[in-house]
Amino acid sequence: MNKENRNTIKVVDCQVLAHYKFEGDQYILTLASEVIAQETKPGQFVHISVSDILPMRRPISIMSVDKENNTFDLLYKVVGEGTKQLAERKIGEMISVIGPIGNGFKMTDKKLPLLIGGGVGMPPMVAIAQSIKETDYQPFAILGSEVPFPFDEQLANDGKDYQGATHTMPELEDWGVACRLASLQDYEGVFKGYVTDLAEVYLDSLSADELAQVEIYSCGPHPMLKAVAKLAKDYNLPCQVSLEENMACAVGGCAGCVVEVQTDNGPAMKRVCVDGPVFDATIVF
Repeated sequence: MNKENRNTIKVVDCQVLAHYKFEGDQYILTLASEVIAQETKPGQFVHISVSDILPMRRPISIMSVDKENNTFDLLYKVVGEGTKQLAERKIGEMISVIGPIGNGFKMTDKKLPLLIGGGVGMPPMVAIAQSIKETDYQPFAILGSEVPFPFDEQLANDGKDYQGATHTMPELEDWGVACRLASLQDYEGVFKGYVTDLAEVYLDSLSADELAQVEIYSCGPHPMLKAVAKLAKDYNLPCQVSLEENMACAVGGCAGCVVEVQTDNGPAMKRVCVDGPVFDATIVF
C-alpha cells in the first residue's frame, strides 16, 4: 500500500441515516462520516462491522458520496450470515467502519470512459460517474443485474436504442451520464444479454477516432471481468478492473485475499485489499 492511501485509512463510528431494501435481497445503506465522504476515491471500499455477534468485518464498495452533508452510500446483497446481520441494522444505530481502503481507479487522458459494472460491482462505476460528471469526460455506463435493479429504471433522455436498451439509472441520468442496462432476464427497456454483448453494440457504434478515446473500467464477478478483459483485448483498449475477493483484515496484514498477477519478472502475488482492488486487466487475466 502506498503511503498516501495508508494515511487516509481511518476507523470511524458511522451513524445509519437510511437503509433501503430492494428486490433480490439488495440494500442501500447511507452512513454519516466526514472523513470517508471527503477522502474517498472511486474504486475504494470500506470494511464494515456487520454486528456485535460476528467479529469479522465485511468489505463493501463505496457507491456514492455527499460531500456537502458528509454521507456515503453502500450497495450490498445478502449472501450469507454477515450481510444478513447487516441488513438488520436500524436508522440511528452506530456502525464501526474502516476506510477508505485500497487503490482506486485512475482516470487517464482517454475522454470516453466505458464503465461496466455487474451486480454488486455496479457501485464503483457509479462512483466514477459521480466523480467525473460535469467535466470534459463523456462516460458511457453499462450496468448489469440478474435480479431487479436496485433503482427505478427510466427511459433515457437521449432517445438512443442499443438493441432494446433504452432505460437508464435515474441518478446517472440526473448527472448527465449516459447509461444503459443489461440482463439475461426479460426487463422492459433492458438489453437482453451479457454486459459485454451490450458493450460490443456500443463500441461498434463509435467512429475510429472515438474508439481511440475509450478506456474500460469494470467491476463485477470474476467470469464477467474475464470477459471484459477479453473484450478490451479484442478492441485493443486499455482496461482497469476492480476485483472482488473475501477479506479478513482488509489492510494488508493477513494476505488472505492474494491473487496472482503477471509482472515483467514473472508471476507475483498481490493483495487485493491494499495493492488493489483495482488492477490493469492485462496483468490479471
